[in-house]
Parts: sequence; structure tokens; C-alpha cells
Amino acid sequence: MKYSKATNYALHTMVHLTLEPKGQAVSVEQLASMQDLSPTYLSKILTKLVKAGLIESVPGAKGGYSISRRAQDISFLDVIEAVEGQSVLFNCAFDHNESECLIERVMIEAESSMKKELAGRTIQSIAEQIEKRHCEEAKKEK
Repeated sequence: MKYSKATNYALHTMVHLTLEPKGQAVSVEQLASMQDLSPTYLSKILTKLVKAGLIESVPGAKGGYSISRRAQDISFLDVIEAVEGQSVLFNCAFDHNESECLIERVMIEAESSMKKELAGRTIQSIAEQIEKRHCEEAKKEK
């Protein structure tokens, strides 16, 4: 199983926006530059995040994007599903005589466990770890 690069960029963008001061919008150019992406490509990802209600687009010369909900209420699963959709990862390709495919059951249980783990991990928790790391590095430099 592999998530797309778009999911990788979306997660990094969400963490970056979380680290910005509340209410401050960041331009698509800044976000794209930070990840060495084209603004056009990142705009497509940002559109999905806006549609999912995770970020908002702020129009105007000083506009850009900002978090639209509290970061502690945004899970990794929210971001992943905004980009990848909510389809199941495994579907049995065989028509079994049994009422249920046992292999599919294992795969569904595994996917359920993974989704539960991702739903329990918030964007805020990662942002806090990054802030802590920056504080520790700043103390070492003094």
C-alpha cells in the first residue's frame, strides 16, 4: 500500500499552516517553494483540502491559505481522505461460494486498524513536536 505524493505534500502543508500564527494566510507560492513544488500542482492539492473544510482560501493581495479548523481537530486520516478519497484499499477479485471472503475480512480488519491509528494522530501533535524540536535546537545554539 502506498499513498500518493499529493498526500505527502498535503500533510506537510497542513503542518506548516498549523505552525503559522493564527489567522495568518500563506500564499500558494510560499507553500510550493517550501516543498520545491510548482504552485499549479500544489493548488490542485489545496483545492481538495479546501473542499474538505480543512483549510480556507483567503482572497486578496495578502491572501493565501490558512487552517479553517482547530489543528487538534484535524487528523491524519482527515487529510489523507481529502486527497485520496474514502475508497477501500482491498476488494476480493474472486466470487466465492462462501458468504464472505476470509482473506477480504483480514484485509478489512487491517485497514480498519490503520484508519483508527491515523484518525487518532492529529496535525497539532506533529506541529507541537516540531516546535519542541526548534526550541531545543535554539537552546543548544545559545
